[in-house]
Amino acid sequence: MAAGAGGPVHLPPGPIRPGQGPSPDATAGTQPARAPRETVGYRGPTACAAAGITYRQLDYWARTGLVEPSVRPAYGSGTQRLYGARDIVVLKIVKRLLDTGVSLQSIRTAVAQLRAGDAERLKQMTLICDGATVYECASPDEVVELLQAGQGIFGISVGAVTRDVGAALKELHAERVDTGETLLGDNPSDELARRRHRAG
Repeated sequence: MAAGAGGPVHLPPGPIRPGQGPSPDATAGTQPARAPRETVGYRGPTACAAAGITYRQLDYWARTGLVEPSVRPAYGSGTQRLYGARDIVVLKIVKRLLDTGVSLQSIRTAVAQLRAGDAERLKQMTLICDGATVYECASPDEVVELLQAGQGIFGISVGAVTRDVGAALKELHAERVDTGETLLGDNPSDELARRRHRAG
């Protein structure tokens, strides 16, 4: 049953059924078909600050393939991973799902769905979980349907998480992919860094 076609979609552990999003091959890892090339990325510490996770979590999830940076992976010692804004949204959602005890298999399936969805679809998406299973709802009616069935105890509005991450990133530093130039955020408390940047 496809999202928006009569009810919430159950995101089972393992491959997503036909009509539910990415093909089974897409769930083998968490990377979708490559999106248009990003021009700006965020280093690990910035991604951690915006997602509310530790660097240890970020590093572990990247090394295990749970959430890998889509802008630039690490190519060995001395290189910096660069995460895109959607990567950071996924990081924040993964943390919340792990905190509620959702299985890693179900989280991997949810990550694949988040990676594959277009921006407009993600704005409308709500993830509902019952502590073990994750469901994708594409409308408020589907959320109500699921809750009335007694299947949901925890919900994540993907649109709200996206807005929260976007607001956080505005105050943090980004990096241009092509030149490596640091793009300073709008954090008023960071005026000293701005002055140093201009002086340099």
